[in-house]
Amino acid sequence: MGSGPERAFKGKFEFMKVLVADKFEKSGLDGLAALGVETLYEPDLKDEALGDRIRESGANVLIVRSTKVTEPMLEGAGLGLIIRAGAGVNTIDVKAASARGIYVANCPGKNAQAVAELAFGLMLAADRHIPDNVAELRAGKWNKKAFSKARGLYGRTLGLIGMGKISQEMIPRAKAFGMNVVAFSRWMTPEVAATLGIGRAQTVKELAEQSDFVSVHVSLTPDTRGMLGAEFFGALRSGSVFVNTSRAEVVDQTALESAVDSGRVVAGLDVFEGEPAGGEGTYEGSLREKAGVYCTHHIGASTDQAQEAVASETVRIVREYKNTGLAPNLVNVGGKSDHATHLVVVRHQDRVGVLAHVLTILRDEGVNVQEMENIILGGAQAAIAQIAVDKELSPAGAARIKLNEHVFDCSVLPIRG
Repeated sequence: MGSGPERAFKGKFEFMKVLVADKFEKSGLDGLAALGVETLYEPDLKDEALGDRIRESGANVLIVRSTKVTEPMLEGAGLGLIIRAGAGVNTIDVKAASARGIYVANCPGKNAQAVAELAFGLMLAADRHIPDNVAELRAGKWNKKAFSKARGLYGRTLGLIGMGKISQEMIPRAKAFGMNVVAFSRWMTPEVAATLGIGRAQTVKELAEQSDFVSVHVSLTPDTRGMLGAEFFGALRSGSVFVNTSRAEVVDQTALESAVDSGRVVAGLDVFEGEPAGGEGTYEGSLREKAGVYCTHHIGASTDQAQEAVASETVRIVREYKNTGLAPNLVNVGGKSDHATHLVVVRHQDRVGVLAHVLTILRDEGVNVQEMENIILGGAQAAIAQIAVDKELSPAGAARIKLNEHVFDCSVLPIRG
């Protein structure tokens, strides 16, 4: 397996100090207390003050949500683990943490239902112009004629960009509205799409051409940064609704605004350029009064259910780290390594022993695993194992993997640099 940060502790902590530098649910604080760790709850810390507090407190673990963690904050820190109480880690300088032997973990998938709910709220709001209805009525204006031109969701096609946990939550909701679904995902095969009962686009442009509504659910990586530009928005059907609840940086906002200004696209955005970083502030950006754009305050994960789930997962990560020195959901261990050359993708039934079967064959062939992710599909009946390895698995090895009665298929793909 790939190696982790060099300084990372392996073993049981007799004493642990946890600094929580962001708002955190009471259930999470109670859970930390039950673990017997010393918890410092200081949710207003940020910038230089946070760096100073990390050093002077001697904390072993730092928990943040939206607070940024930068390289200067980590200078001289005794941290072994930083936990993002949320899905992404774009607010944390992961490279700087790794260079100092600090693990970084997150809580993936715990906000999936909440984000999917907001995405559908934005779709409906944009299609029915709900915010404009409310604003005009509050201003004493009755304009039923102007607002009676919605296209509706039934029978329309929803295009999903990305096929992680949030997109998987979008599929049954779309079908409940009577929508067709097509998706673009770099890992999704035609067989997986068929299993999910959806269509598959090979490019984002192809997806745009097929969709009446588009909802974006990808993490921010070098490959996804700016992936939706002029070509994508130019391919959208006239009257399309574009929704982004993932990361602002995956969209070329100038291209989006041009599409909106043309009258061809209406947008619902929970993330966008220039949004304030904190819980309160002012926004003077170009979307403030732009007709055809409906923005919310980066609240995709902000439901009680989601935050309680994230808090519970955060406590679980601390518990595992305290008891073993290793933590679940690490983002800076393994397959981001330069040693990964190929990706072994195994579609299988979610049954005990399947992954053990796969790993045994990799071992027999002398193939070393750099990273492994097992994505459980809806209903926990099937799953996709994506295994980054240090050399190509032979055709005979792939054939042996397929011999397992619970394996649908196995493919070996080169990893592009």
